[in-house]
This record gives sequence, C-alpha cells and structure tokens, in this order.
Amino acid sequence: MLSQILITTLQIVSTFYLTIVLLRFLLQLAKADFYNPISQFVVKATNPPLKPLRKIIPGLGAVDGAALVLAILVQMLAFVLILMTISSGIPAINPITLLAWSVITVLGLIVKIYFWSVIAVVVVSWIAPGSNHPAIQLIAQITEPVMRPVRRVMPSMGGLDLSPIVVFLILNILSVVINHMAAAAGLGSIGVAL
Repeated sequence: MLSQILITTLQIVSTFYLTIVLLRFLLQLAKADFYNPISQFVVKATNPPLKPLRKIIPGLGAVDGAALVLAILVQMLAFVLILMTISSGIPAINPITLLAWSVITVLGLIVKIYFWSVIAVVVVSWIAPGSNHPAIQLIAQITEPVMRPVRRVMPSMGGLDLSPIVVFLILNILSVVINHMAAAAGLGSIGVAL
C-alpha cells in the first residue's frame, strides 16, 4: 500500500513539473506573450534547470531543445524512482528502453496539452468570447500554431470555424499511434496515462 501511494505521488509530481516544462517549450514554439503572469510563473519554475542545459543544448529557431531534453530527463528520473520503489532497489533496466519510454510519455503529454487546450479554446469561445483573462489568452496563443495550418486548408463556412474538429481528429489519431508505441515499448502502468 505504501509503495502504491509513493508511486502515485511520484507520477503526479513528475507529471505536474513535466507539464510546466512542456508549457515552456510550447510557449516558446508559439511565440506566446512571455509578459503574461502565467508565462512568468512557467519561466521562473523552469529557469533553474534550463539555464545550465542551454549552455550545452542550443535552440533551433523557435524550438527550445533544452526544454525538450529537460522534459525527457525529468520523465526518465521519474521512471527510475518509480522502478526503484517497485523493486525496492536499483532497477536493472536498459537505458534505451528508459529513453524510449520517456520520449513516448513526453509526446503523449504534448498531445494531451494540445487536446485540452483546444477544448478550452472552443468552450471559452462559446461562453466568454473576447475574454481578456491571461490564461485564456495564453491557451489561445498555444493552440494557434496547431489551428492555423488547418484554417488555411479548410474553406470558410460562413463564420463557423470547423478547424477544431479536424484538429481533434488529428490529435486522436496521434494519441492512438502513441498508445500503440507505448504498448510496443512495454510501457505499462508506470507511465503517464496516455
């Protein structure tokens, strides 16, 4: 019972921090407003581990390679701690398998962030269109790089934006692919629920 509580706590804490790190990556990718109070929190929460990594791993344009590497490292550490809890010692696991599990989990979490962000944008557009809340503005900025290409391809439907439906379809397909990758890599219940 105690080990299950510890594993659940490790999963929650690591997923929370991993989400913050991935938000940093997505905010930079979307060129979001970094003066937004939520962005400032994300920057302050991720700067201590990112500063040394940035000296080693440079960014490529809008892609923050250091944030991605940090996300994978955080997930690898979480897996090692969870496996140590399960086996009551240092686990004997292949580093390549550990890396694959971490990459798959990070990809799954990115898809989840986009999925829930698109849902939030759609719901807010119905309930409070034109809201100036910092969280709403930030979510809209994060989803824009995903929505923009779909809007370019889709014809105008008389003021009705159907691009979220296409984006949901794409995100669900990606989620199925990632779930199959996780199963093929042997990532069981210790991973983040994709």
